[in-house]
Amino acid sequence: MKYSVFPGCSLEKNAAGYSYWLSLEQVIKPLGIELVEVEDWNCCGATEYLSLNRTAAYALIARTLALAAKNDGLREMIAPCSLCCLNLSKADKYLTEDPALAEKVNVALGAGGLHYKPGTIMTRHLLDVLVNDVGCKTIASKVTKPLKGLRVAPYYGCLFSRPPIHAPVDSPEYPTSLDEIMRALGAEVVDYPMKAHCCGGHMTQISEASAFAMISRLIKGAADYKADMIVTVCPMCQLNLDGFQGAMNRYYKTSYHVPVLYFTQMMGLAFGADAKSLGIGAEIVDARPALSRIGVEVPPPAEEGKPARKPRRPKEALPLPTMSGREEVEQ
Repeated sequence: MKYSVFPGCSLEKNAAGYSYWLSLEQVIKPLGIELVEVEDWNCCGATEYLSLNRTAAYALIARTLALAAKNDGLREMIAPCSLCCLNLSKADKYLTEDPALAEKVNVALGAGGLHYKPGTIMTRHLLDVLVNDVGCKTIASKVTKPLKGLRVAPYYGCLFSRPPIHAPVDSPEYPTSLDEIMRALGAEVVDYPMKAHCCGGHMTQISEASAFAMISRLIKGAADYKADMIVTVCPMCQLNLDGFQGAMNRYYKTSYHVPVLYFTQMMGLAFGADAKSLGIGAEIVDARPALSRIGVEVPPPAEEGKPARKPRRPKEALPLPTMSGREEVEQ
């Protein structure tokens, strides 16, 4: 099985996010998956940009789709980040439905010698591919060190299954695919009603009170169900629940200690990989106490930084529309 892959900024710009990429690389090999990175990809624009300038935002996203369309004839692209996956899928859908928008976007892409035909690339989340193309039986067959005795709360966040831009991957309100993978690894999956609730996204930069309320609800929910850790599929969710858990504790005068790891890290452990190679230890809320219960040793954090990634094209080289003054926001 061979796919294009769009890593996305969050897998490269923070230590815990890079752990997702490290563990992803570890688990795809035994499953027979080959990934071809899209050359010279750029940021998907996250969320705010889409509401500020529609043409420029979709030109930014479509640039990656155009590059992916040139990628070894592959027509399916994996995006490990839920927000990246949504933005890439949404751009393709809207360009397909709105020929006028597609024309404007292709004028912008033409400045960089690119063109994108809507409908060429289907973007899929990594979890979708693992569950529906690989299958839980195959995943279970690769397990050499079952996670028996580890209680995990599967956390999807709000964007993995909503909105269903392509064919539905899972139930929009109560997804179960991550639960199935965790059970295939031998872990005990706790009943976690908050599994598809929002982590707050960028709310930490807008309103601490609102952000900490959302984070607290998710952490408390996992603790109430006596989960040893939260396992997630999204870098933004991991960042919020892990990176801001301490600040949330100080805000509410609580003392929760719920580590937040990626599902690929758990797969790697079950497949027999060592914790260091999976990037475990880069998280802020220490996962060592939880993992020690199943005999996993995690080395102290290393002093050296993460491996260098290849340089990206400077922003001046990105083909985006030029405007004089503020362009009217298109609805």
